[in-house]
Amino acid sequence: MSQELKRTRLYQWHVDHSGRMVPFAGWEMPVQYPTGPIEEHHATRRSAGLFDIDHMGQITVTGPDAEAYLNRLVTWDIGLMVENEAHYALMCYQNGGIIDDVFIYKLPGRWFVVVNADNLTKDFQWMQDHAAGYDVTVKDVSDETYMIALQGPKAIELLQNLVPVDLAGVSRFTAVETEVEGVAAIIGRTGYTGEDGVEIFFPADRALQIWERILSAGPEKGIEVQPIGLAARDSLRFEPAFPLYGHEIDADTTPLEANLGWACKFDSDFIGKEALLKQKETGLTKKLIGFELTDKGVPRQGYPVASPAGEEIGVVVTGLYAPTVEKYCGHAFVPPEYAKVGTNIRIVIRNKPKAAFIVKRPFYQPAYRK
Repeated sequence: MSQELKRTRLYQWHVDHSGRMVPFAGWEMPVQYPTGPIEEHHATRRSAGLFDIDHMGQITVTGPDAEAYLNRLVTWDIGLMVENEAHYALMCYQNGGIIDDVFIYKLPGRWFVVVNADNLTKDFQWMQDHAAGYDVTVKDVSDETYMIALQGPKAIELLQNLVPVDLAGVSRFTAVETEVEGVAAIIGRTGYTGEDGVEIFFPADRALQIWERILSAGPEKGIEVQPIGLAARDSLRFEPAFPLYGHEIDADTTPLEANLGWACKFDSDFIGKEALLKQKETGLTKKLIGFELTDKGVPRQGYPVASPAGEEIGVVVTGLYAPTVEKYCGHAFVPPEYAKVGTNIRIVIRNKPKAAFIVKRPFYQPAYRK
């Protein structure tokens, strides 16, 4: 029997508003709404998009040894973090392969770890298995916690009308514990679209109230806001070159191969460090690159990458139409000797080689870095 799909508490809202529901990471999620994924993508870039991302998991870590414990598990040195800061990090196996990429929030009295939906069970088990010898409590709070994201250049202006704190004082990659419409919430100035915005965590039983209030607050203030499905979420994260587990990163890929060495602090003694240091010495056998098609065609995950001479040299891990730059492009793994910007390659689409060339990533510079 196939696994029964989970549903978020907003499932019926999505259905009632003509969201097209599809299986994703064990959940039944909206892939798009009637306006379509390209319009949803543009709406987020120009104004504000609201995302139901409650399929993602949340884990808290508390106790006297919480910092030392997490520093062993993740590639970033969380001892560098100050209270209410958020940071991207990776969890690795001993061989350097990636278990998952996570966001860690240092909140008063606890650490708050956000993990990918399909990896929650695996991540939580890994974290429990490595808690021995540490005075810590590791708790999966995913069921009781709801997670949504509000992203786009108008997101902060929109949300400001619903919270008592000055969001302008909550800088990028920090968080604040406050209220949204009287509901206790954590607001992280984080997100995965390349735009400014927030991720909001609050009691799961208030999901519909908060979701609908944010959507109604936009028109009240003359701000466009739309619900956004998985398809646009994928193109939005791809353009600024943010990795997605199962695509750019997985158990057979290391942070160095995925261009995520910046997320590794090698003066911290994390699991997988020795393997990554050895890989630094011996050199990479594959490297993540960005490419742009010059021939007509749609690249897809799993399509072969070939040299101009026809030799198969790699594989596409993400491929799509990038609406902001109006190009068909993708990410692929190739040998380092083929990774130089400007190198001509071929993407084999339905057994037909299509001309492409390697380009500098990201395809879209995140707005908050401009």
